[in-house]
Amino acid sequence: MKTAFTELVGVRHPVVQTGMGWVAGPRLVSATAEAGGLGILASATMTYDELAAAIKETRSRTVNPFGVNLRADAEDAGRRADLLIAEGVRVASFALAPKRELITKLKDHGIVVLPSVGAARHAEKVVAWGADAVVVQGGEGGGHTGGVATTLLLPAILDAVNVPVVAAGGFFDGRGLAAARAYGAAGIAMGTRFLLTRESTVPDAVKQQYLDRDLGGTVVTRKVDGMPHRVLRTELVDALEKSGPLTGFARAAVNAARFRRLSGLSWGALVREGLRLRHSGRTRAQVLMAANTPMLLRAGLVDGDPAAGVLASGQVAGLLRDLPRVADLIEGIVADAEAILRRLGDGCCA
Repeated sequence: MKTAFTELVGVRHPVVQTGMGWVAGPRLVSATAEAGGLGILASATMTYDELAAAIKETRSRTVNPFGVNLRADAEDAGRRADLLIAEGVRVASFALAPKRELITKLKDHGIVVLPSVGAARHAEKVVAWGADAVVVQGGEGGGHTGGVATTLLLPAILDAVNVPVVAAGGFFDGRGLAAARAYGAAGIAMGTRFLLTRESTVPDAVKQQYLDRDLGGTVVTRKVDGMPHRVLRTELVDALEKSGPLTGFARAAVNAARFRRLSGLSWGALVREGLRLRHSGRTRAQVLMAANTPMLLRAGLVDGDPAAGVLASGQVAGLLRDLPRVADLIEGIVADAEAILRRLGDGCCA
């Protein structure tokens, strides 16, 4: 299925596996690339050296294009961009808008810049700065998310920019890809659906937690880091929702220290990050809780302990009941979408 996006990044199918922290490692990313989609490594939860090793391992597993998700506001964002350039990574994706200078640097070295956006004005800004395409995530998506559904956000951004737009939030099958193409999108991006595959390294017991949920099984909470965060409903999340500011602050302080040791960041870097967030209007508790987030996610997604961690999830978890191979997943989505579009093209709506 050729689209403007597949032509841009050099993949066979317009299906993107998002850069989920603690989940999108070399095994999942290379499986996606081998199946013809675009796999994206999650680097925000990696040290620089771990990222370098992950890129090399992914390269050893596939010759096809893949991407790396970068934190635009990270202390070493420039150094990590240099690593992508040196390693010839095809795509740099961002959850937050990268600076104009960073976009220019990456593009000058032939790297496709793919930010995620949650509003038309954000899309217009990054495209004006040179972004090659954008990912649009509606409120159905997992992790940090907004309040506008994909069905409204997607057409708003398609009307605002003239670059390939990839739709995210609520996608999991061929019907979704066909619908996105009908809207005018050049592809779809999925997180939870790829988390629930055989190649995903998330512990099996945790995967079962997702598979057991219905459509009411997720909740958007601000108690993780002060920002809207869609996660599975668990006893821990319920407790966080009921907790007062002192309890949340104490938990966040412990996890911030653990994340500093794990990531290799200095206390100075965390302080500078905190000052930046303070300037954006967030409270002291929210600043500290921002460092709390990676450790809560790690406890659930890596250590397999939902009682001690949170599990980011899109609402699609309520419709998923299997753990397919990545290749079967992508091939099935594309084949079903093509069949739907052919029927619609023939005038059949049944």
